[in-house]
Amino acid sequence: MLNIGIIGAGVTGLAAAYDLTRRGHEVTVYEQRSYAGGLSAGFHEEGWDWHLERFYHHWFASDDDLAGLVDELGASDRLFFRHPTTSLYHEGQLYPLDSPVPWLDFVPLPPLHRAIRVLQFTPLSLLDRLRAGLVGAYLTLVRDWRPLEHVTADSWMRRTVGERAYNVLWRPLLVSKFGEAHYQDVNMAWMWARLYKRTAGLGYFEGGFQAFVDLLVERIEEQGGAIRFSHPVGGVRAGDGGIRLRSPVGRATHQKVIATCSPRMMLELAPDLTGPYAAKLRELESMGAIALVLALKRSLTDGHYWINLPKGADIPFMGLVEHTNYISSARYDGDHLIYCGDYLPSGHPYFGYDKERLMECYLPGLRRINSDFRPEWVRASWMFTEEYAQPIPKLDHSSRVPGLETPIPGLWMANMSQVYPWDRGTNYAVELGRRVARRIEEAG
Repeated sequence: MLNIGIIGAGVTGLAAAYDLTRRGHEVTVYEQRSYAGGLSAGFHEEGWDWHLERFYHHWFASDDDLAGLVDELGASDRLFFRHPTTSLYHEGQLYPLDSPVPWLDFVPLPPLHRAIRVLQFTPLSLLDRLRAGLVGAYLTLVRDWRPLEHVTADSWMRRTVGERAYNVLWRPLLVSKFGEAHYQDVNMAWMWARLYKRTAGLGYFEGGFQAFVDLLVERIEEQGGAIRFSHPVGGVRAGDGGIRLRSPVGRATHQKVIATCSPRMMLELAPDLTGPYAAKLRELESMGAIALVLALKRSLTDGHYWINLPKGADIPFMGLVEHTNYISSARYDGDHLIYCGDYLPSGHPYFGYDKERLMECYLPGLRRINSDFRPEWVRASWMFTEEYAQPIPKLDHSSRVPGLETPIPGLWMANMSQVYPWDRGTNYAVELGRRVARRIEEAG
């Protein structure tokens, strides 16, 4: 039996703790926050039946690792899928792209579904729509993504779908996710992964993602694991008998330690990390995330769930999610819940704003979506930030990804930079956590 410490009670750390405690190992999870879940964590208001995520979340029907864990927890009956409307904002109008199309289920080849949906986007010419749709269908058939990481998504998509379709459909996505400074650096394998795994059916957990996280915590504790909240780790050093952890509330030594923190924080926690491994950590770049969550007295849009926005002067955020066009407002005491979300460099001024100042910047954008919107519609608001949210995968990124096992014997790292080519998400956090747990057992 191994004595294992895990830094971070996000889904990656919890998935690893679940497997390791199930197999009889002694596990202690250290979490600096007072709650579990990381980016998947939720919050609750008086009168609400369900928690709401701090950052908008859903699962795809292709998220097999997540679904498998939910099944093991005996909670498959709490996982459900719906087909909300995903739309694109273009020149003042909303265009549904993934709206329910009942007859589409009878089309025998799923890759053709994307091509058919793109045909509905009338701002593009028929030729542009056909070209973009066929390219999307082709990418869902590609199995080997490795050649695609040698070329940028900007150049590949511009060449294959054409300038007009690229500038309307794909460039805004890249700019919104990675900013003007990085969007031309992102490799095509990342774009392929998004298109390959995306499904129109979106999944959710009864009670919210926090209910799933709480169930996982409960099972870990039942299996003998310990989770120490409000317990930040301030240092990691190799020592006699294993890896020593230092924190404001004491010290502990474990045979093995899994750190699920960001690459930058890993360097700060473990100053003994040097050489090529540390160099890889320094090279990894990422974007932060910010979300302004609003409880409105009435619905903002007519049935639109996820709206992709071309971020600019008129609309200063990249995505609008009306959560209660997916999950009924009855679960939230009649509140109509929306997210105004964005990805920004960690040094962006918005991260220093308070909620009121950010609202001054964001609320005018809502009138672009609905001209009737008034600030008086807002019943309550919340602001959440995370400086490590979206890794930036550049050319030949697979050679830049550090391994799970660090050069310090017994110290392992598992974070979203290591799920490449897949985009960050709960499904890949589950897969990564279970993979690092398996590797630690194999190493002995």
